[in-house]
Amino acid sequence: MPTSHRLTTEPTLPLLVRMSLPNVIGILTIMTFGLVDVFFISQLGSEALTAIGFTSPVTLMISAIAIGIGAGVSVGFSRLLGKKQVVEAKRYLQDALLLTLLLIGLISLLAYWGLEAVFSVLGAQPSTIALIEQYMQYWCIGAPLLALMMVSNQALRALGDAHLAAIIMAIAGALNAILDPLLIFGIGPLPRLEIAGAAIASMIAWLLTTLLAGLILKNKKLLFSSLNNVKQTLANWQALGHVARPAAFTSTLNPIVNAIFLSILAGFNSQAVAAFGAGIRIESLLLIGITALSSSLMPFLAQNLGAGHNERAKQALLGSIHFVLLLQMIIFLPVHIWAETIAKVFSNDALVIEYLSFYLKWLPLAYGPLGIVILVANALNAYHRPIAGLVINVCRLFAVMLPLAWLASIWLGAKGLMLALPIGNLAMGIACYLLARNISEG
Repeated sequence: MPTSHRLTTEPTLPLLVRMSLPNVIGILTIMTFGLVDVFFISQLGSEALTAIGFTSPVTLMISAIAIGIGAGVSVGFSRLLGKKQVVEAKRYLQDALLLTLLLIGLISLLAYWGLEAVFSVLGAQPSTIALIEQYMQYWCIGAPLLALMMVSNQALRALGDAHLAAIIMAIAGALNAILDPLLIFGIGPLPRLEIAGAAIASMIAWLLTTLLAGLILKNKKLLFSSLNNVKQTLANWQALGHVARPAAFTSTLNPIVNAIFLSILAGFNSQAVAAFGAGIRIESLLLIGITALSSSLMPFLAQNLGAGHNERAKQALLGSIHFVLLLQMIIFLPVHIWAETIAKVFSNDALVIEYLSFYLKWLPLAYGPLGIVILVANALNAYHRPIAGLVINVCRLFAVMLPLAWLASIWLGAKGLMLALPIGNLAMGIACYLLARNISEG
């Protein structure tokens, strides 16, 4: 198992950045799923763009649960490898994949049955709900495949095979980008499926790359030919749940709050919903450096803590924080300057462009502090303090951001809500930085 490179005396930040580079490539391609969908769907008109905007909370919530399981795999699998317990690590991974399939399959089925009720509560109009259902019925079918791919990739990163994980995600992103226009617009002999075509394209990409990930894990002899005994499986699920439950709940907080924001914005107009939905997807691309670094940081910390290298783990966390502050400020400047140009790529509706431009001008200003929150919350999972990470995100979203956004929307409308978000991220980023400076294994 190639884990020793994380436990060397090499300076932590250069090592983490180098480990993160393959993740950047892979995550960049997987993040294009949402952006590619938004770009092509926007060609169908503003109503279709509004529909895809409404889907964000549900799709992100189901993905967040998979992220939580992946966090449990990253921490538990890495710690077992750090302790040289290879057989136990394999069984842990196999049970995690089984739980992923069962849990995400059940949640997706419930979401499929409740589509109309959920989006009615969010404020979608009947004509918009009809479009949403065309997209979501196929997305829900493919969601377990997406989750299996995500969890498998976390296992590969924990092994030190970030390049393989990146290749899998790159293939998924490329397939989606190729299939999207073919199925949405019905190019050549293919039927014109419009918004449903985007979901089918994603489903096909997830199926093929999940099969590829499974084949790689099997070739690495990480999967046994039979299931573990029930007692061992339940024990592994319990250990996984110690990190996965709080991590999944933490990850679902953002979609929940985004759903509340969307319902508030729907009270203004559909253009605000369309702009916010597009902004969320663009945001995922702007945060790619943080996402890639945090995906490397958590197993790095877990393995170093498992080997007793506590000071090295702390140095890695602080170095990562300083790096993302600098990186996100560099990213903010061109986005702020060219916000309107970027917005025009995704819509020709004047009001959508106005809202999306405002979103892109001001929200990225606090992405550096948001990065601190993300890194510290993930680090607390590695320190086996997942509840502390959950508390941080609950405070950020429900005690700070949501009240600010609600008040600002009353005073300043849709733009006020958007302006409140970076203010909340800035406040919590400062608090988390102070916490990170005093973090320890204790």
